[in-house]
Formats: sequence, C-alpha cells, structure tokens
Amino acid sequence: MDELDRLFGLLVAALARETRIAVPFPAADVYERLVPYRSNRSHLNVATHQDYEMAVLRLLSGERGYVQLEPENVREAMQREIATINPDPTYFRTFPDAQVMVNGRAAERMLHADRAYAPSSAPDEDEELSDATGENPVPLSHVPPAAFRVPRSNDQPSSNQCEYCGGVLPANRKIRFCPHCGQPQEGELKCQGCAAVLDVGWAYCLACGRATGFE
Repeated sequence: MDELDRLFGLLVAALARETRIAVPFPAADVYERLVPYRSNRSHLNVATHQDYEMAVLRLLSGERGYVQLEPENVREAMQREIATINPDPTYFRTFPDAQVMVNGRAAERMLHADRAYAPSSAPDEDEELSDATGENPVPLSHVPPAAFRVPRSNDQPSSNQCEYCGGVLPANRKIRFCPHCGQPQEGELKCQGCAAVLDVGWAYCLACGRATGFE
C-alpha cells in the first residue's frame, strides 16, 4: 500500500462518515475539506507537501480507477500532465470545480481490506485506528460497512452503464468488458494466466506477474 492507496482510504472514510460515497463532489473538497494535508500528513506517510499534492494529482487523474473526474476534457488534461517527465504536482488546483465520482467497488474493497487486516482483539484506546480526515478524527471501526455500498438512485449508473466508470455500454449486446475502462462487468477480476483474484486497478497479477490488461 502506498500514499495513493492511503489517500483513497482516507477519502472513502470521510465520505462514508457523511454517507456521500455515491454522490459526486467538487475536486477541491479532496484537499480542502475531506483529506487536508495538515491533519493527514502522518497517516498518508508523506515527507513533504509536494508528495501529498502528487498523490492528489494521481488520484484525480484516475490512477488505479479509484475515482473518475468530469468533465472528460479535464480528466484527459490530468492524465496528460501525470504522464509528463516532470508533472506539476499542483496542476489539479487549476480545476477546483471538476466533479469527482468515487468507484463504489473500489471503496467497498478498501473497507474489506481494512477489516481483513484489523487486529482480532479490541485495540487499546491509544492504538485505535482512526479516520484522520478533516479536523476531527473518527475511528474507522465506527464506520458501518453499509456506508461503503453504493445505493441505487436516479443519479446512479443504470443497467447500461459500467459500474466502474459510469460509461454508457452498447445496447443489445452481451457485455463482458467495458469498452471505456476495460473492467469486467460480471464476477470477480481474475488473472487470465493463473486465475488468481485481482483487485481494481492492478496492472499485474500478484501470483504470477502476468499483465492484467485492466490498466
């Protein structure tokens, strides 16, 4: 787990606390309100503010499929910047009003991973894992699992939309993979080489090292 994974985990915890996982929000909320640098530096394990900004840029550019940024031209601009030799880590601040949509499956997997690695016995008060988003940290153990499940509403992707990126899928055709993001639409992600279960955004299989094709 690196700073991008930790940033996404803290973001998901903050949104779950507000029961807003499935609600789009301005990009500026990530670094100004939900996961500000000042109160999350130690939890992100970043050495400098520039490292923090680079993690935010990576997140908003769509790395690992954790979030999707709209409009499309802004998302593409972020991706072009992150692909340069020396990307400007503050570039995301150019688009504070761009809308961010969290990948619901990735958010739920993040919760499951936190529960899987949690200690079996109740931690001491001083050791309790906290959600350090904003100014008032909240223990992750207090966030209900249901908060990470994306509810169906009129604003959520319909049956002809990809559950990962929200892209419109072709009608009257059997869809196994999304033509926009390449993610499978049924079942778990599995390696084509060894059938090991993969996670969202992985470029290579942990078990055999084969490229997943889901970048």
